[in-house]
Amino acid sequence: MKKIMSGNEAFAYGAYLAGIKIGAAYPGTPSTEIIDNFSKYPGVYAEWSTNEKVAFDVGAGAAYAGGRALVAMKHVGMNVAAEALFYTSYTGMKGGLVVINADDPGMHSSQNEQDNRHYARFAKVPMLEPSDSEEAKESVKVALEISETFDTPVVVRTTTRLSHSLSLVEMEDPVADEAPAEPVAYERNASKYVMVPAYARPRHPVIEERLKKLAEFAETTPLNRIEPGDDQIGVITSGVVYQYAREVFPNATFLKLGMVYPLPNGLIRELAGRVKQVVVIEELDPFIEEHVRLLGIQTRGKDVFPNIGEFSPGRIRRCAQEAGLIPGPDQPTAAVTMPQLPGRPPMLCPGCGHRGLFYALQRLNVAAFGDIGCYTLGAAPPLNAMHTCGCMGASIGVVQGVDRVGVKDRTVAVIGDSTFFHAGVAPLISLKYNNSTSTVIVVDNRVTAMTGHQDNPGTGKTLQGADTPVIKIDELARGIGFKKVDVVNPYEFRTVVDTIKDHVQSKEPSLILAQYPCVLNIRERKPALVVDVEKCNECGNCIRIGCSPITKVEGGVSINAELCIGCGFCATICSQGAIGPQNKEGGTDQ
Repeated sequence: MKKIMSGNEAFAYGAYLAGIKIGAAYPGTPSTEIIDNFSKYPGVYAEWSTNEKVAFDVGAGAAYAGGRALVAMKHVGMNVAAEALFYTSYTGMKGGLVVINADDPGMHSSQNEQDNRHYARFAKVPMLEPSDSEEAKESVKVALEISETFDTPVVVRTTTRLSHSLSLVEMEDPVADEAPAEPVAYERNASKYVMVPAYARPRHPVIEERLKKLAEFAETTPLNRIEPGDDQIGVITSGVVYQYAREVFPNATFLKLGMVYPLPNGLIRELAGRVKQVVVIEELDPFIEEHVRLLGIQTRGKDVFPNIGEFSPGRIRRCAQEAGLIPGPDQPTAAVTMPQLPGRPPMLCPGCGHRGLFYALQRLNVAAFGDIGCYTLGAAPPLNAMHTCGCMGASIGVVQGVDRVGVKDRTVAVIGDSTFFHAGVAPLISLKYNNSTSTVIVVDNRVTAMTGHQDNPGTGKTLQGADTPVIKIDELARGIGFKKVDVVNPYEFRTVVDTIKDHVQSKEPSLILAQYPCVLNIRERKPALVVDVEKCNECGNCIRIGCSPITKVEGGVSINAELCIGCGFCATICSQGAIGPQNKEGGTDQ
């Protein structure tokens, strides 16, 4: 029987079929659904770790103890977890460790385009790259076999298109329940697992020898195969790009790479000997192309296909036609005229609690140094109230650096609750330790909202639904020595304004916790508000908060009742009392 699955669902299913019992991750698109789906299988343990480094360490510990573990993260998460990748490359493990890394060509939900194939070469660990959901399922099992055979973590690369696209997966009989094994003593082996210099130095030659054996494996594994075609063009490709290239070059000879590091030199040379021209098609960096050229083989690659953005069959076809690799269309096709759709700028959801906080920062003309999360939309017009955004946790360190320079602006760092737990605690401690006078605002919507409402240490629930103590951010700040800590409701606009004023004018480090649940998560909805056109003087304050139900119309302002959730914030900042619940006479009760 076959079932349609996304790549992420297939990764989770493959992990279950492979007997992996431990899974850890931090949510991040496009990888989030892997551990989310894995957590639903019987007999497994899965967790949302506080960040990717912690998740990797959890997986490493499970593998050290002889277990089979899965770790998942998006591409920038590998930057956070890189130290763990490098030390586990040296130590190896008793069990098996599979790390699924989701790159994001096209930056659908990320701050950069980053080709994490380089991490495999840098850390000297094998990397696989499936091209559809069935291969995604199988890749986890193969990765686990490689991990246990070669004593190494194995990285499986996916991309947004593979993770979120649907294709057929062959269903298999579920794993038979095994009787729980009796606990055994942890195997102590300091020379293998304790990476002090005296033990790490002898491990390096072991890693180099392992890499040679993995290169030999790459030549024989079914993951890498030559698919015969004509002798005009030989295409080397991998991942979901293989599917696109197959459409564009249906008659070519292909070297399909399911293992992208180490690369199979023998197969590459064999392909080059069969064809008149070699073409490498890969998203982002010329990772494969550079290797092919180092073998002395001339190839077309990034001179034809760009190293920016996501590929598609159409994009590959256009590039190939322009380079003369395939014939152009016999007759130019008439351009399809699409109706001009109105622009839809990104903005916070109707009723979002972050809106009041950012409107207050805008009105106070505060320079806000931001972070990764829903609240990043505070940078968008018309709020325009966030002025930097780099990576998770950067906001607190950045504001401290800005304040040390001594700009004349009033300044704050803005960070979300899940991001604070991920990467904000350490810089907050550093801020206090170094006697900074900066103000940190944590916008706490009681869930990890941006990636789909996952739990975090502040929600009181684990990934698998167990109750757990709530980590209270205000108490944590007081516990590390912050004296000036306030908790505010972001809908109480005047209180928010006064609190921010008080904090940015103080001469001590401070923290404001702007706390209100994500309205989409709690499904909160009250009666929609209306505008009394007789009272409205068209001052524009309600337009400036950037709430999508509110629009400018001829003669005033209108609120779309279908979109409005009745949060009332617009009424709070309306100086004319023109916005409020509708009364029986059709006006407002303000």
